[in-house]
Amino acid sequence: MRQIFPPGTAAAEIIAPARGETGPAAQAAVRALAELYAYPDPQAQAEPWLRANMVVSADGGATLAGLSGGLSGQADRLVFTVLRSLADVILVGAGTARAERYRPAGGPNIWSALRDGRAPVPPIAVITRGLDLDPEGPLLAGASPEAPTIVLTTAAAPAGRRAAVARHAEVVVAGTDRLTPAAVVGALAERGYRRLLTEGGPSLLAQITAAGLLDDLCLTISPVLEGGAAGRILAAGPAGPDQAGPDQAGTRPPTGLRLAHVIEDRGYLLCRYLRDPG
Repeated sequence: MRQIFPPGTAAAEIIAPARGETGPAAQAAVRALAELYAYPDPQAQAEPWLRANMVVSADGGATLAGLSGGLSGQADRLVFTVLRSLADVILVGAGTARAERYRPAGGPNIWSALRDGRAPVPPIAVITRGLDLDPEGPLLAGASPEAPTIVLTTAAAPAGRRAAVARHAEVVVAGTDRLTPAAVVGALAERGYRRLLTEGGPSLLAQITAAGLLDDLCLTISPVLEGGAAGRILAAGPAGPDQAGPDQAGTRPPTGLRLAHVIEDRGYLLCRYLRDPG
């Protein structure tokens, strides 16, 4: 892995460990990446910090054969684990959770040295107005008691489904009959989760961006031509039963970004962008 932007950086080389390696070389790579992707100090931030981590093909596709994982590589997977380890909570739409077969964070996907006294793993927080989740599936029933899965829903959600989900997950009512990104972020912040990481999907990311809440975009560009069948990482449009409310998607001006760094590894470009306040 080579940091190629900003130019002239002292720590230009990061040795990516082999999959499953946890020795000194792996720890050194993780520490270097943690510095590059560090969140602002929560004590110095008036508002929570919301980061997105996404991957695209060279021609802009957000998935390959229907899944984002098909675009990933070794370096991207390593950054994925570092970003999860740095986060207080991982936010995802229910549609993405089902399609990507989400499970609780943990195991080789978390570096304990980056948890700083917090729970050993960050919980997954799922947004769903319809509560169309398997209450006995691994995402809910398999979560650690120290970091139970959080399900953000509305007061209008079916009572029977709410009761079934609540057997294993923490159910948070964050709206009457719809969810807004601001209400979701506010509900998580009230519970102490101020360093947020969203992994999509595209509809959720579009709504977060339209609401002006995206602070940080970590985007991997994969050296693959997908062919044009896949959607983009932002997919504005009417919200279905598993997304936040329709909100302002498409009504705000484009969100300006500034490039913080670029890492190259075997043709992959791992970019971090910060919201440009100007």
